[in-house]
Amino acid sequence: MKDHFIRLYKHVEWANGRVLESLRSARNPQKRDIELYAHILGVEHVWLARIKEETPRVAVWPALTLDQCEKLGRDNVGAFDDLLSRLTPGLLERSITYRNSAGDEFTSTIEDMLTQVAMHGAYHRGQIAASIRGAGDVPSPTDYIAFARGAPAATSRG
Repeated sequence: MKDHFIRLYKHVEWANGRVLESLRSARNPQKRDIELYAHILGVEHVWLARIKEETPRVAVWPALTLDQCEKLGRDNVGAFDDLLSRLTPGLLERSITYRNSAGDEFTSTIEDMLTQVAMHGAYHRGQIAASIRGAGDVPSPTDYIAFARGAPAATSRG
């Protein structure tokens, strides 16, 4: 499982970087797209803080510029790299009790937390790509298979 999560988080790093490139190169980046990108990174930070049982420094919906997003993204990559380098089956199975942004208490395993972060980011990266495309620009592909193959996924010839 350690190798699986390391690869999955290499994809997260790659995909987040592609979104940043898309937003920087868009002729008219939508405010909502930047908010969603900041949200992806804010959520990564919050889950990392939960795993470390620390208080997060960044909100779930932070108001960030693209430069601030880039820095937070780098910080998140470093923290995930550190966590994943120490991953063991026992650590993955470890349960952590935390409060969500609404104040409700939950207990989840680190394995579930790591899976949530990767899937949550993929969901919002898709929203951003659709919005960028709708505004007339071409988003960078962020699909896992494009990362794994080193080539973009097929698009319709429509």
